Amino acid sequence: MKSTALNVFSFIAIALFLSACGGLGKMEKEIETLNAKAEPEPLIVRGDSVKVTITGKFPEKYFHKKVVVEATPVLVYDGGEAAYPMQGFQGEDAAGNYEVIPFESGKSFSYEEKVAFTEGMEQSTLELRISGNKGSKEATFDPLPVGTGVITTPYLVESDDKFLIGKDNFQRVLSYTKEAVINFAYNSSAVRSAELRDEDFKAMKEFIEFAAEKDSISITGTAVEAYASPEGEISLNENLAQERAEAANATIEREMKREKLEPENPEQFFKNMPKGEDWEGFKELMQASDIEDKELILSVLSMYSDKNKREQEIKNIAKTYKVIEKEILPSLRRSQITVNYDVEGYTDEELIDLSKSNPDILTVEELLFAATLFDDLNDQLEVYQNAERVHANDWRGANNAGYCLMMQNKMNDAKSQFEKALSIERNPVSLNNLGCIARLEGDRKKAMELFAEAMSAGPEVKYNKGIVQIQVGDYSSAVSNMSGMNTFNLALAKVLNGDTSGAKTVMQNSGDESAEAHYLRAIIAARMNSSADVLSNLEKAISKNGALKEKAMKDLEFRDFKDQFNF
Repeated sequence: MKSTALNVFSFIAIALFLSACGGLGKMEKEIETLNAKAEPEPLIVRGDSVKVTITGKFPEKYFHKKVVVEATPVLVYDGGEAAYPMQGFQGEDAAGNYEVIPFESGKSFSYEEKVAFTEGMEQSTLELRISGNKGSKEATFDPLPVGTGVITTPYLVESDDKFLIGKDNFQRVLSYTKEAVINFAYNSSAVRSAELRDEDFKAMKEFIEFAAEKDSISITGTAVEAYASPEGEISLNENLAQERAEAANATIEREMKREKLEPENPEQFFKNMPKGEDWEGFKELMQASDIEDKELILSVLSMYSDKNKREQEIKNIAKTYKVIEKEILPSLRRSQITVNYDVEGYTDEELIDLSKSNPDILTVEELLFAATLFDDLNDQLEVYQNAERVHANDWRGANNAGYCLMMQNKMNDAKSQFEKALSIERNPVSLNNLGCIARLEGDRKKAMELFAEAMSAGPEVKYNKGIVQIQVGDYSSAVSNMSGMNTFNLALAKVLNGDTSGAKTVMQNSGDESAEAHYLRAIIAARMNSSADVLSNLEKAISKNGALKEKAMKDLEFRDFKDQFNF
């Protein structure tokens, strides 16, 4: 921004001189030595305030010892005015409490204050209203214009707040397992017919039959973990575990063949996982048993590092404690069968239909996903409302219904939905959305508090913080929080933070061809002193939005290019 030499006190000197107040005549004659300046020129709104800085220096033997002056900068605009705080100075022998300016040495001065921005200040005049006295003599002077207008570029910020939906975890294909156990006789890997009549294996058989009838169910493989009880020989137990795994898988394979379910690659489909002797299982069953001496027995057995010796001791103990021989050891001689299968869910077409005709049969994930299959907001809203009703304990239905209402510009209804979602579960997505609502309502403090709590919802929250930071004048933080999103607002934040080159790159990558985007490009070009780009972008902006013509004519961003305007 340009700095305009501002002889803050020259007017004071002239006026007092004209008023015949002794001692001020010399001050007026040497007024140029003050080198007083006001910055910026034009003034700039930042965080809803307009700040001015005035600096200079009273030279040696300049400020008369008995003079007192008061200067008040005032912004005058159509329909009103706004006064900055008054600044007072006095000579060494003057009565008062203002800043004293030594006559012999002189002194630098600095004035920095701000006033709240009011609509209309863009077209305004900054003037100094000055009064002074020397003893009993007083003088009030005509206003002295010292600046023109206020740049309001920060108010170009767009309300592109990033509202969020609660994402679904829909999976069309879900994986499940079906389990059964086959127990074996001592030192045997033969599957006994009684085992196939146990409830768990009967249920396994029924499942295989059911899977064969349903196209939506696919058995993907088996995994059989097989064990031997720990009282036999180690080498025998290892072989026995392998044989038991193979026997269990063979049994499942036969059941599948009966239902004409034959895998293409049986060796990979039927996985044998022999585990050998089950010492850990033995300890667990002993701990869970009612045997009075179980702690002593386990303590003694654990002393044997030699597995062969420990196996012999287990045999000896089992002869004494029949419950070990009859209940614990037999349950360790087993194959644990796990059948893996996939269930394919509804097609998109089925979900579209059911989400409206019979939503009660769908899971919350299916309903949330189904809503995304509709293009019309009313349809999406209906499905999200169904999810909200059917699955009342899940916050996403209420939140996502609020999102649709927001998209329909029904902000009060949307706010109610976000609040309802938050009452179900205090989640970061709804916190973010309520933060956006708070910002749009003008409560920036509350918005930032909500965003701070919502940070885990994703990078959109940081972007939303950046919008508030543009509004309050914290441009560097806005740039940091919006980084990575090539949007109008990021480019604006970079412009306001002094990075016009970076802003230009963001706009080039944004793909934004709106009237407002071209207007911002024109501002960037003006700050880079590229008149051709200023004119071409303004022409594009005005062709898309005629109201921007009047704005451009008044916009002080283009003050050095207005004589080239031809629109």
